[in-house]
Amino acid sequence: MSVATEQSSLEKLSVDTIRTLSMDAVQKANSGHPGTPMSLAPVAYALFTRVMKHDPSDSQWIDRDRFVLSAGHASMLLYSTLFLTGYDMSLDDLKQFRQLESKTPGHPEYHHTEGVEVTTGPLGQGISMAVGMALAERMLAARYNRDGHDVIDHFTYVIASDGDMQEGVQFEAASVAGHLGLGRLVVFYDDNHISIEGDTANAMSEDVGKRYEAMGWDVTHLGEDVTVDSVTSAFEAAKQVTDKPSLVIGRTHIAVGAPNAQDTGEAHGSPLGEEEIRLTKEVYGWPSQEPFFLPDGVVDHVRELVAERAKARQSWEDAFAAYKEAFPEAAAELERGPTHDNPEGWDADVPRKPADAKGMATRKASNEVLQWVASKLPEVVGGSADLAPSTLTLIDGADSVTRDDYAGRNLHFGIREHGMGAIVNGLTVSGLRAFGATFMNFADYMKGAIRIGAIMGTPSIYVFTHDSIGLGEDGPTHQPIEHLVHLRATPGLNVVRPADFNETALAWRFAANSKREPTALVFSRQGVPTLDPDAVPLDAVERGAYVLRDADGEPELILMGTGTEVSLCVEAAEALAGEFKVRVVSMPCMERFEAQDQAYRDQVLPPGVRARVAVEAASPYSWYRWVGDAGGIVGMTTYGASAPYKDLYQHFGFTPERVAEEARAAVGRVRS
Repeated sequence: MSVATEQSSLEKLSVDTIRTLSMDAVQKANSGHPGTPMSLAPVAYALFTRVMKHDPSDSQWIDRDRFVLSAGHASMLLYSTLFLTGYDMSLDDLKQFRQLESKTPGHPEYHHTEGVEVTTGPLGQGISMAVGMALAERMLAARYNRDGHDVIDHFTYVIASDGDMQEGVQFEAASVAGHLGLGRLVVFYDDNHISIEGDTANAMSEDVGKRYEAMGWDVTHLGEDVTVDSVTSAFEAAKQVTDKPSLVIGRTHIAVGAPNAQDTGEAHGSPLGEEEIRLTKEVYGWPSQEPFFLPDGVVDHVRELVAERAKARQSWEDAFAAYKEAFPEAAAELERGPTHDNPEGWDADVPRKPADAKGMATRKASNEVLQWVASKLPEVVGGSADLAPSTLTLIDGADSVTRDDYAGRNLHFGIREHGMGAIVNGLTVSGLRAFGATFMNFADYMKGAIRIGAIMGTPSIYVFTHDSIGLGEDGPTHQPIEHLVHLRATPGLNVVRPADFNETALAWRFAANSKREPTALVFSRQGVPTLDPDAVPLDAVERGAYVLRDADGEPELILMGTGTEVSLCVEAAEALAGEFKVRVVSMPCMERFEAQDQAYRDQVLPPGVRARVAVEAASPYSWYRWVGDAGGIVGMTTYGASAPYKDLYQHFGFTPERVAEEARAAVGRVRS
């Protein structure tokens, strides 16, 4: 046998090994999606052995190519490939597919499995985060590359499915990618025509390639020629298109080779069954019916090819050493980006303002504080969904990011909250500290991305302004009522609604210091008094809640709130001072307060003080735990209305008089 013939034979065996391992793992778990890994095996093989620069021995080196399996349901494709290519993945791990605490969960999970760049599964999120990753590459290259020192020079590759192409978030992110000319983003679209309900023709008839061309992408059609050679050639050609992202479309056949399952909806999301697997292996000419069988030479063959790809890392390490010597400060910044480690003492001079009855809107306070954060942390970048004049989130003195200049810090996402949230996550996992801003009511549009960010533990920053009925005349369509509850119900997300300028400064500092959790910052349109800075401890947000105002001795009544309603609690406390000993508690972040030990929580909210009233211009559901069985809540149980905000607060009962009335009722319930 000639060397070429032997290599060809090993290549076919390797591709079929990805297929058979995927079939066997899904069958053993009796759960999963076997068909797509089978059809896409040549694509994964080509990417990992011929196209990408990557090194399984150092899966986090800065300039590696990124791979995103946006079709996350096809996770066994990735797991089988990671095993064959030498990542920290064993055959036993494959046998534990979809089992508790295994490295092979049902969908790829970031920070859980080596070689997984982002968590995917909710369709559209992966390709959309990949846009952020590709944008981050261009932004980092513009910042850190120097003449003769191209230390950032990598590509982002994606496998996307029919389902990805149908989800709205993908439209938004792909439009941004085309607009910005992200030439280092290459997407393979697996056009297999099958979804859970059957043929995609049931619900989809547009020409996806033409749609992407209209959005400014370079599009290549492979037809049914989805082989290792054709895919490799298409990817290499796409890499030469520097001014456009690329979409490679392949017409694949789900569960390819399965005599009864190929091109069926059943093969999308159900095990093939032992008999169909046996027949399929016969079609492949497979040498054994033993589950998880590895033909001789396959592992060595694949890992030898990957070793060639990995040589790029050593070349990069040598180049980076020279870069580090020539540009030590830039190198230090670049290295700390992926860790999200901030410089020691960066926040020692956190802004503070003296007490001021007039004060300002917390969105305006946020704008001032953002300039301070941005001046200290050059990795802070972000933008809004075409709302910067209202969200006040432009970084002063910084340029906008454009297709001609990626060195800026201000991003323009357009009216695309879905895509913005996912792109922010992609930027953040790439080492930038990114934020995206919109009106709080449109957090609904970002919720999928926020949830993925929380699952990944990515310290993305989601900025929401116009946070209540206090936005006024735009009315109930724009006034968020239930949104705080939605966000607070998201595990792993810290929701911070500051009461004034001083809490806002601490809120931004908290978000910028986070390493493994995203933060939602919630700001007001209307003005609020500035609190006495001496009454606002520096750990107010880290602790989640604190005593802002207290009476002499043990309190008889506790008034508590967040954001714009904290000053309302203070007014009510002053009105009640002649009747009760009143404590006012500001609770800017419920999640952090809940995380404190019982002793601190009891110190702020003594269990013996059962007369409690919470005040927040939003749904009351967040507060029942904290007010207890005798407490009361001044909140919103209906949508808002269109009127000036002062009229709305009066109409809906957000007045010192109403709070005082509810407080007296709570005390009465306790005493009775």
